Amino acid sequence: MKALAAADKNPALGVAALIIGADTVVVVDDDVLGKPASRDDAKRMLRSVSGRVHEVHTGLALMQTSGMQQRVVEEITRVHFAHLNDQEIEDYIATREPFDKAGAYAIQGIGGRFVNRVEGCYFNVMGLPLARLWSLLRDFGLENSAENQNNTK
Repeated sequence: MKALAAADKNPALGVAALIIGADTVVVVDDDVLGKPASRDDAKRMLRSVSGRVHEVHTGLALMQTSGMQQRVVEEITRVHFAHLNDQEIEDYIATREPFDKAGAYAIQGIGGRFVNRVEGCYFNVMGLPLARLWSLLRDFGLENSAENQNNTK
């Protein structure tokens, strides 16, 4: 939906535009955690992942406007999270880092100290599974411009 909205809002992108959309959620049991809406919501989310294994799901969409070629895939990573006590949760929320992150933590920031282990793509937990994106780009027949430049010299 993000990629389609970007294409609709930017008709001047031209016939060869490439649009990438991604959205990430955290799943604990059957509870889907997006970005916390409040301080209490962030506490609830952090308590729900505390001492548990959860999954991070990122939907990744790639759309090429010429020919309207599209691919949508999902990347899933399992995250083993440390047990947090109430003070650790309060201190982490005080940093304000949790408020714009799915599941109320940032693996690439202060919240990374709470991650014991990752099974799967680390970058997926950050919100953009780079290896999967590269695979999609290759499926689209797009090559790294640096490689192209080196091959033409």
